[in-house]
Order: sequence, then structure tokens, then C-alpha cells
Amino acid sequence: MSFPEGFVWGAATAAFQVEGATTADGRTASIWDTFCQIPGAVVGGDTGEPAADHYYRVDQDVALMADLGLHAYRFSIAWPRVRPDGGAVNQAGLDFYSRLVDSLLDKGIDPWVTLYHWDLPQALEDRGGWTNRDTAYRFAEYAETVVGALGDRVVNWTTLNEPWCSAFLGYASGVHAPGRQEPEAAAAAVHHLLLGHGLGVAAIRSARPEARVGITLNMYPIIPADPEDPADLDAARRLDGLQNRIFLDPLFKAEYPADVVADLEPFGFSKHIQPDDLSVISAPLDQLGVNYYAEHFVSAKPAEAPAATNGRRPTSSPWIGAEHVTFPSRGLPRTDMNWEVQPDGLYKVLVRLHEEYPRLPLYITENGAAYRDAVGEDGGVHDPERLDYIDSHLRAAHAAIRAGVDLRGYFAWSLMDNFEWAEGYAKRFGIVHVDYETQVRTPKMSAMWYSKVARGNALAATAVS
Repeated sequence: MSFPEGFVWGAATAAFQVEGATTADGRTASIWDTFCQIPGAVVGGDTGEPAADHYYRVDQDVALMADLGLHAYRFSIAWPRVRPDGGAVNQAGLDFYSRLVDSLLDKGIDPWVTLYHWDLPQALEDRGGWTNRDTAYRFAEYAETVVGALGDRVVNWTTLNEPWCSAFLGYASGVHAPGRQEPEAAAAAVHHLLLGHGLGVAAIRSARPEARVGITLNMYPIIPADPEDPADLDAARRLDGLQNRIFLDPLFKAEYPADVVADLEPFGFSKHIQPDDLSVISAPLDQLGVNYYAEHFVSAKPAEAPAATNGRRPTSSPWIGAEHVTFPSRGLPRTDMNWEVQPDGLYKVLVRLHEEYPRLPLYITENGAAYRDAVGEDGGVHDPERLDYIDSHLRAAHAAIRAGVDLRGYFAWSLMDNFEWAEGYAKRFGIVHVDYETQVRTPKMSAMWYSKVARGNALAATAVS
């Protein structure tokens, strides 16, 4: 099962999850540094220090990528490292990323830069964060700084990673930093994140007209539990609006979906939209990143019992205006994140984009799974579940290509085990195992298999299992 010539095979990480060095060389606090100090916010009280120590082991990690035969590395820039507190430029922070880019290019690995993967400078959050329109303009300044420093060597740029998580997990549910549980704040954050994206696109194009610019969205098919039940159909409509269309439509149609605007009107959504905002947000893009992990199977019927908190800090629903929606089990296999394994959902997402939105080149910028694995007595890490997960999703991607989708690359999440946000170090997504005590890296069985796929640009004719 061959992939198109030139198909990009890569792996991805995010700055706060891997770098560590949270106070080194002028870096100041992000919202995640602050969030980690809230009792019960992160499993085990874990923090971003030292994470996978990538800041100090970057040459080792780039050599590891080269050994695996990766074509590209998708990483994010830490805003508090480059413009601490959202203010003046910190040259030491820029120098780190410049060295990383040079190291990648020396090994023949293409750097793919994400400008924002959730680590807003805490000083900007103190002024309202993404609820404050001014943050969008500060993001554009930051983008201009990074592209000015790296744009002579970096071609592929992503403005935001998963703005859904930033807005709804950060400001509505409180599951992620900054930990706020304010539906009105989440509604404001959605628009200001998208405005920041549009302003960022303009800044990138002004500095480097030849750059290839995109945004990465986490997309889910929303499946009603009972397609004959009007309440379940409305639950699916509401969640599809909040998860998918509230981002896709302004980006590619220069409008917010009317039904979603109506759903969010109790939270003051429309008041944040100023004249010409949507023309800024809908600036033409060169590509779209798709992060996919699961489907949402939804119902309007109450859940049987509330989930136990297990000592975690109480949180709220991220689904503002749809807090009643529940997620019944279909009895499918689940990952260690308790997410259903449903590779066909990736096919559905890719085909939907192909059929309903402008036909941009698509890249799967994240896809992977957390499972419990450890170094065995033989010194290896045997992770057949992860290997099977990636294999099955690549087959779904291949089917989408056969259906006409312009899919041009795949980035495994993640290159290595790391700080998994509110789950701390309790969940392992990496294709490379990290021993957090010694920082020793051990490529897992899935990494060795993925290396062969990347080198051959093809899957075996039959599935792994």
C-alpha cells in the first residue's frame, strides 16, 4: 500500500511537554507553569520540569530522529521563551530554536514550526489572556519575531494548535490552563484565538511571502447515538458546531455558522466580533493540519453515573450551551486515555474536509495513542497496541487518499513520552520511551516499525493484526 511520492513522514512534540528548562535563559512563566501549581490540577502534582529535557538534549533527539528516518519534525515555539511575559524579544530563546532548526536541516529533516501550542505567557493571562482582544495583536507581534528569526530556513508554519482546547478546556471546563470555568470567557477566547490566527498569517506573509502557512484543528466526527431521536440529533448538531464548524466556517467561509452563533448568544459571543474580523480570519491558507484521535458518540440522555474525580480538582463541561450532552460507550477498545479506538473516524474527517471545504493540501499533524508500556528485560519496549493503532489509522488515511483526498503527510504523536498536560507523566504517547529518572531514550517497537514505513513510503498489504 504505497503512499504518494513526496509524502511527508514525521513526528511531533510541543514545547512545554518536552523542553523542561522552564526558567533557563530568560524564559518566564506560562499559564501551564502556573496551572501546575494548583492542587489537584495535574496528576501527581507533576510540572513541566524537567519534562523530557529536550532543551538540553536537543542534539541527541535530532540524531534519534535521523536514525528513524523521519522526513520532518513538527515542534512548537515557547512564547515565554522568545518574548518573556509577552514583552521584549529574548535573543537567548530565539537562539535555541535557531540551533534546533540548523541541527534538523543538517540531518536532512524538515522543520515544521507551530507558533502556539497552549503556553501563553502568564503575564498576558493576567491581563485577560485570550478573553482580551489585545492578546491577538500580541500574538501577531510574537509571530513576526519568530518568522523574522527563522523564516530564512523554515518553510512550513502553523499558527495555532487545536484552538478548541485552548478555548474550551482552558476557559470553560478548567481541565487545562489557565483553568478557568467561565462559559462567557470561552466564547470570547474562540473568536480572539481565530483573530490571532488571522493576524499571525498576515505577519508571516509580510515577513516571508514564500512561507507555507496553515492552522491545526482537532477534528472529530460527531455520531448521534440514536439517529432517529431528535434530541440525539440536536446533541450531535451542537457538538459538531462547537468542535468543528465554529473553526472551519470562519476560516474557509468567512462566517460563523448561524446555529452556533445562536447557541452561543447567551454567552455574549457576537459582541466580540468587529467589522472586518472575519476577512482577517479567513485569509487564504496553504495547508490545513488535522489532529485526530477518536470519534464523539453522543446522546441527550443522562449518563448512568458521574465519573469519579479520584482526588482531582473539580472541573466543568467544555460544551457550553450543550452541557447536557453525554457520551455513551459503544464497547469499542480504548486507549490508556480512555478514548475509543475508531480509525474509520479519520477517514470520515478527511473526506468531509475534501467534500465540504476548499480543497487545501491536508496533513495529519497529530495521531497516536497512549498505552502503558515499559522497558522489558530484553531492553526493548514492546507496544503492539500502539503499533496496531498507528497502522490502522494509516490504512484509513490511505483509503482517504484513494477517495481523492489531497493528503500529503503524517506526523505521529508523539516522538517521545512527555508531559501529557493535566495527566502529567502518567500517560505515554511516545514512539520513543523516556525514562524520566535517567532521561534515557529507547525507541519502542512502534518506532522501529514506523521507521520502516517511512523509509519505504508504504504499508504492508495486510494489517498488523
